[in-house]
Amino acid sequence: MSFLRFALLAWGLALAVPQPYAPDFRNVARQAGLIDTFPNGGAVSKQFIIETTGSGIAFIDYDNDGLLDLFVLSGQGGTNRMYHNEGNGRFRDVTDQLGLRSSGWAQGVCAGDYDNDGFTDLFVTYWGQNHLYRNIQGRHFEDVTAAAHLTQNRVRYNSGCAFTDVDSDGHLDLFVANYVKFDPAITPKPGANPHCYYRGIPVNCGPRGLPFDRNLLYRNNGDGTFTDISESSGIAAPAGHYSLSVLTGDFNEDGLPDIYVACDQTPSLLYINKGHGKFEEEGVLRGVAFDQNGKAMSGMGVDAADYIGDGHFSIFRTNFSDEFETLYRNTGGGNFDEVTLDAGLGQNTRYVGWGAGFFDFNNDGWKDLLLVNGHAFPEVESLHIDIHYRDRAILYQNLTNGKFQDISQQAGPALLEKHSSRGAAFGDFDNDGAVEIAVNNQNESPSLLKQEVNPPGHWVILKLVGTRSNRSAIGARVKLVANGHAQYGEIRSGGSYLSQNDLRLHFGLASATQIDNMEVHWPSGTRQDLKNQKCDRVLTIQEPWKSAK
Repeated sequence: MSFLRFALLAWGLALAVPQPYAPDFRNVARQAGLIDTFPNGGAVSKQFIIETTGSGIAFIDYDNDGLLDLFVLSGQGGTNRMYHNEGNGRFRDVTDQLGLRSSGWAQGVCAGDYDNDGFTDLFVTYWGQNHLYRNIQGRHFEDVTAAAHLTQNRVRYNSGCAFTDVDSDGHLDLFVANYVKFDPAITPKPGANPHCYYRGIPVNCGPRGLPFDRNLLYRNNGDGTFTDISESSGIAAPAGHYSLSVLTGDFNEDGLPDIYVACDQTPSLLYINKGHGKFEEEGVLRGVAFDQNGKAMSGMGVDAADYIGDGHFSIFRTNFSDEFETLYRNTGGGNFDEVTLDAGLGQNTRYVGWGAGFFDFNNDGWKDLLLVNGHAFPEVESLHIDIHYRDRAILYQNLTNGKFQDISQQAGPALLEKHSSRGAAFGDFDNDGAVEIAVNNQNESPSLLKQEVNPPGHWVILKLVGTRSNRSAIGARVKLVANGHAQYGEIRSGGSYLSQNDLRLHFGLASATQIDNMEVHWPSGTRQDLKNQKCDRVLTIQEPWKSAK
């Protein structure tokens, strides 16, 4: 065989063999019009812990035009901002038009249609008073906090939140986490005691050394008001926890939503729903409170997904530097094994992780994992070591065998940019089948991570609309089968780090050209089956009044 024929044959074979897809994420925030800076305390040093925790971010389609809008929270000195998705890759600031101008230290955000009128509402947590914004037909937001009986009787350091229907009555209840009891007038200054140092340098004090607070649960009365049931439900019972991000889900698969809370420097919490408005905290019993050595970690952000294809939702939590990010594999029935090292997630220990999410970046039908980072203390730059206030994000590819691989260095320039990031929200803002990530960066404009070229696999986005269940379908679970590969998803409010992801479900379908079967398990108990559905589209599914047999 001549050299030329051999070379041509080799070239032809190379073309015939599918090549691995390499993502190319770009930060398109500036092109999209996201240029506002969101202040969050000092940029060189921070006197108080309130300056370090940062703020969340949310993807929400507030006007029901089928396009995800973006809501970005701000610290003291700025305002939260709502950006309308113009449908051409750009966003327009509509904050004042919608009545959302604000002040104060905003922390977390969660979304859900609490009044079942067909428009998604917003709840924003603060150091201070929280705010419930009722969405008025997609044209305006009304602050109904007082009217809804959600005004607090003292200043609280509220953190994560989530809407969830704890009693399956079709009305979304509200969980609010609390971090610490914080009063700047009496909080020690940097260097005042051993809790106010990091590696020998003075930094802001806390959370160690600051008083604990309790978490809150409000029952939706169905008339626009809420009742505080924190004590009677058992939510307020656990003591000694610094609670941050909130994740809801039916982790023990009994049809009732449970609540997981990532806690800082204290054991994380798993509230198991016992029915009839009662919860028991079982984090230690279930294996999700500590790492595999029995140590409490500095939990920040959290997400859950079936990353291994067994039908169970496992929990991933971000932590502080010199700690592993933590992956708890759900072995069934709400029992977990800590598998961080076995899954290949133990090598990046110098980062402080915050927002995180499972998503399928290459549409191969397996959930990958992205987390954003940034140190709590800008003062670390004075140490001149390999720990930085601004740091890059990390993208782990799911290898489909229970393991992940860090591909951040080969995933495009956006993954190499350095920010002190906090909240991160996941959603497909242009409905092209590739999930984007919006990131809230301290004292900077947000980042918007988008792939330069769409992944090759097919996909579907499911928008679920409840009838007997809550209108947002929060708590609904979906099993999808395409080409014999089963995937599972669950609609959740809250999650990541103090943030809100798209309330729709995205599934990558690889080479499948249709969806063979879908099972939707609605919060009401209704089951719905759909067969032979087309892919590469946004599919709206309305809950039937009668369940499939």
